[in-house]
Amino acid sequence: MINYKKVYRRRIKMKFNHLFKSFFMMMLVLGLVAGCASTSEDEGASQATAEQAIADAKSTNAQAKKMNAEWRDTGKIIKSAEAALSAGDYDKAVTLANQAQRQAEMAMKQAKEQDARLKESGAISGAGASEDSASSRQGGAMMDGDNSYEVVGGDNLWNISAKDSIYANPYQWPLIYKANRSQIKDADLIYPGQVFDIDRSASGSDVDAAIDHAKTRGAWSVGSTEASDEAYLAQ
Repeated sequence: MINYKKVYRRRIKMKFNHLFKSFFMMMLVLGLVAGCASTSEDEGASQATAEQAIADAKSTNAQAKKMNAEWRDTGKIIKSAEAALSAGDYDKAVTLANQAQRQAEMAMKQAKEQDARLKESGAISGAGASEDSASSRQGGAMMDGDNSYEVVGGDNLWNISAKDSIYANPYQWPLIYKANRSQIKDADLIYPGQVFDIDRSASGSDVDAAIDHAKTRGAWSVGSTEASDEAYLAQ
């Protein structure tokens, strides 16, 4: 004799299982679609973040360059960040862009601190100068086949080194200091009429050492020879 109750229950169970499987498959598909959409959105956000970081670094470095305070490798780091962006490595692009941003900010900070110290001391010349005063000065004259430079009022090692006719980089001023140690007693105090030799044969390691000293020189004051300057000259 057929047990209709059991048959009915079996059919109900089978139908339930079928509905459950259909529902499970539907949720699985929706989950995959949502996951893909989320991944796409995340990638878009990362790319946008990298692009913004690079734009910020470029803007800050442009300000540092305007002050003649740009660090030599900042532009190269920005280019590396752009290369990482093009390759889809957004994390690396952001890291490099942030590094360039910090360098540009530090460059401007150092330049402003040097200028502030000179203004406080009342010195006419020294190793730092403001953007406005540096841009308004005509500077001295090159001599002897561009291997010598005559100092004029308002000059300092910082802005002399920044001139295109010298090194086009203010952070290379220690090269001038070292080449003229016999007549520069204080790197922060030079005088109109002095004629400095310009070292045109400095090696790459000499240039790196000069830039490193300019960036890590530490506290200084006009009228005295800093211990860090003496250590640099002794290298």
